[in-house]
Amino acid sequence: MNKNNQISKNFTVEEFTYSRKAIENGIDNMPGESQIAAIRLLITQLIQPLRDRLGEPIAITSGYRCPEVNRLVGGVVNSQHTRGEAADCYAACGPERLLEVLIDSGLSFDQAIVYRKKKFLHLSYKNGANRKQIIRE
Repeated sequence: MNKNNQISKNFTVEEFTYSRKAIENGIDNMPGESQIAAIRLLITQLIQPLRDRLGEPIAITSGYRCPEVNRLVGGVVNSQHTRGEAADCYAACGPERLLEVLIDSGLSFDQAIVYRKKKFLHLSYKNGANRKQIIRE
């Protein structure tokens, strides 16, 4: 799959696979077919609709991570990032406002983790039962 493939109106595969850590370490961070399918669901079912409701850009600071990149960044072994089910999102309005818009939207999500100090919202979506779990760090 071409990294520049448009998945939705505002998001590409490139945004979800870009990793400075991968580049610095010569690691191919391209997902496989099952991860790409999960990324498509995450974007089309959660992140793009959330961006549409917010009415302003959402930047993906960390999307898909191959296991090696995940290890290098200190991610947990079973991270949803390695399955294409999670993305760390930045919006100028801040993570709390982004979470508020998410809750008000009624969109399905698995986890929403607010990282106040780092100013991003971790969002995940699974094909199946989503927990709608909210955590504040």
